[in-house]
Amino acid sequence: MRQIKVKTPAKINLTLEVLNKREDGFHNIKSIMQAIDLYDYLYVSVTEADKTEIELSGTSDKIPYNEKNLVWKAIEKYLEKTGIKNKKITVHIEKNIPVEAGLAGGSTNAAGTFFALNELFDTRLSSDEMNELCASLGSDLNFCLTGGTALCTSRGEKTEYLPSPKLDISLIKPLKFGISAKEAYTKFSLMKDKSVPDNTEKMEKLLKNGEFDKNLLYNSLEKAVINDYPELLKIKREVSGSMMSGSGPTFFVLGKEAKMKNSGDFLFINGLKTISDGVKIC
Repeated sequence: MRQIKVKTPAKINLTLEVLNKREDGFHNIKSIMQAIDLYDYLYVSVTEADKTEIELSGTSDKIPYNEKNLVWKAIEKYLEKTGIKNKKITVHIEKNIPVEAGLAGGSTNAAGTFFALNELFDTRLSSDEMNELCASLGSDLNFCLTGGTALCTSRGEKTEYLPSPKLDISLIKPLKFGISAKEAYTKFSLMKDKSVPDNTEKMEKLLKNGEFDKNLLYNSLEKAVINDYPELLKIKREVSGSMMSGSGPTFFVLGKEAKMKNSGDFLFINGLKTISDGVKIC
């Protein structure tokens, strides 16, 4: 049996500007994504078998452990790409990143699965081939694979890496609900004012010069969903400087511990930091 343990980091969006809807149903975006030191852990093992088998398990009761899970789909895609057969692949997911939270929890797990399988098997895929696999499965996987800080364009799968700022981060997530990317982008499509301030380009220039301005934080999708959820309005009102990540509903705040009144309906994760890498062997 061959086995490996990898850690897969969450991400936040320092900026997320939704530009326009594409013919394939996705949206073109400009976003600066940032990896943070909040990790899920994957325990991946491979054994010989009479036929291909996949077995998933994990610590969370909020995700499926079947063909609906992105980890399962990543395994299938990797095996199809490489032609590997007659293996039993087992993955145990230690889940610490909240689900449907705008933190790329599913995407980072899938990217970590591609990475782990490429380490375990002798037939290694090239960096370009790995990126093709990532792009075929989701918009955030390419970023999650190598992490750090990146300008992400097209539907998010095209990445240009940037110097990583050193930031202290706290997260605030409502406990009673999540928001899917589909819901957030659908609501964005219904908005009349879809203009963006072009903060991404300004932030990109600053980062390349080793600078950072928290006043440039921006998220188009925050405007699309915030008025539908009193909990999000409460976060925005009580935590100054807070910004939603991705499709939400998680908000982040820089440089201070997140605190709120009557906070029992919220999850707080304080003491996080930005990191300059992505999926790694533990």
